[in-house]
Amino acid sequence: MKVILTEKVKALGTVGEIVNVAAGYARNYLFPRRLALLADDKNSNILKDKQKALGKKIAVEKDAALAVKKKLDGMTVELIKKVGANGRLFGAVTSSDIANELEKQGVNVERRLITLEGSVKSLGTYDAKAKLMNDVVANFKVKVTIDAAMAEQLKKEQAEAQKRNAEKKAKAEAAKAEAAAAEAAALEEGAE
Repeated sequence: MKVILTEKVKALGTVGEIVNVAAGYARNYLFPRRLALLADDKNSNILKDKQKALGKKIAVEKDAALAVKKKLDGMTVELIKKVGANGRLFGAVTSSDIANELEKQGVNVERRLITLEGSVKSLGTYDAKAKLMNDVVANFKVKVTIDAAMAEQLKKEQAEAQKRNAEKKAKAEAAKAEAAAAEAAALEEGAE
């Protein structure tokens, strides 16, 4: 069922957009709360008449979106995550994680508006976009870093692994030298 939104509806769209929704959702939620009108010829004409009022609503929402864009553009969101021994994250960074971190920094952006280029499964800096309105897009960076305590633990584990490898190598060389000495001794005995 196609409806014309008269208010901004989370997860659907903004004022004046024509969207396709389930009939029950429209009848039971959108219409009783006056969030939408049925998208027929009559309501389309009414919408055109109300376009000035809707234009003011859209302008207010666009101003708010531009204010958020101004805060977001060039911003770097730092996420501290746990990392496995191979340097990969436990899980992936999602738009929900980014939205929560932005909220902590005082910028309110719905998670569905945030998009990442590819999946974020390792440490590093990634580009992200927030499509605040149809023509308002904010670009920012997401930096994924390792937890400081975990970094120390990984350094210790790597140092221990190097120490074990060096000990194994030394033992192998000692065993090789011992075998060579035993072989040389056996050859000397055989030569006598």
